[in-house]
Amino acid sequence: MNKQQGFTLVEIAIVMVIIGLLLGGVLKGQEIITNAKIKNLENDFSGITAAIYSYQDRYRALPGDDARASDRFGTTAPSNGTLGNGDIEGLFDSITASDESSAFWSHLRKAGLVEGDSSDNILPINAFSGVTGVSSDEIATNPKIAAGRTYIGFSKIPNSIAGILESRSDDEKPDKGSIRASKGSGGSATTYDNLDDDVIREVYFIL
Repeated sequence: MNKQQGFTLVEIAIVMVIIGLLLGGVLKGQEIITNAKIKNLENDFSGITAAIYSYQDRYRALPGDDARASDRFGTTAPSNGTLGNGDIEGLFDSITASDESSAFWSHLRKAGLVEGDSSDNILPINAFSGVTGVSSDEIATNPKIAAGRTYIGFSKIPNSIAGILESRSDDEKPDKGSIRASKGSGGSATTYDNLDDDVIREVYFIL
């Protein structure tokens, strides 16, 4: 009668090592992807900031709030807000064409300072599949951002990513400093909840 042979301890050890290497490769790959997304978000902030300052230097006005942009570019002037007052009015993620925060993108594209179709106000998508926008409107709920302080906002940011962004550039408090974050559903206004990714936030970089 033939005996059924099982795996030897050496064979089992080899299989376990291979599985460990595969899992390590997958986890390392995920870490590389996440770090690339974070860097992409930071680059977006730097690029948009540079575009704003370039526009100001060129036209002596903020994009979106530029009272002479309609004559210069042949676009419809935003009607929601006071043009030329130094604030970009409207929600940072507004898709309403009459808001200054929406016209912001059209002005930058018409000036050739950011990529995209210059005939529309479509908000760019960030690395975490949310939108990117700019506003000076006060955010009344925690964290409060005072009216008149222009900020770049990113939506759909996982809690852990918001915490990493804070740790790299600010004070690690979502309600204080130059980087702030919304509370999110079930999240905390003052901490990052042990980086629990069930919480999705909006992150605001104040200029």
